[in-house]
Amino acid sequence: MSRAFVKETAESAPPPERMVDDGPNLVTAEGLAAIHAHVARIEAAMQTETNVLLRETLARDLRYWEIRQASAQLVAPARNGTVAFGCRVTIARKGRTQNFRIVGVDETDAKGLVSFRSPLAAAILGARPGDIVEAPAPLGEIEIQSVED
Repeated sequence: MSRAFVKETAESAPPPERMVDDGPNLVTAEGLAAIHAHVARIEAAMQTETNVLLRETLARDLRYWEIRQASAQLVAPARNGTVAFGCRVTIARKGRTQNFRIVGVDETDAKGLVSFRSPLAAAILGARPGDIVEAPAPLGEIEIQSVED
């Protein structure tokens, strides 16, 4: 009998661990508060959860957020007019204007928050308004229009 379509993990197998990035865990004040909130929310949920599988998932998530909390490095905005962690940047690229804030890995979302590890943020860190940055494809030429701390 062929085993090609046999499930390799049991229904009761614990969830896989969440990957933790290597390198510094830079966070804004808002990001640090969100990490604390995640830990508190999960700890509270574990007090009442009776489902074994859900408890394992909560425990896994709690391990992740506790690591992120312990490794968090709070970074204040540079306030020197250059593109830096925590600042809000307006750029012109490929015929359109973009406005976003550079934040920590766990803070990113689709609402104008970009990780400091993203290729876009890495390309413009240290630039000033008026600078034109030649970034590798597919980013291309990026004009820094404004920087707010």
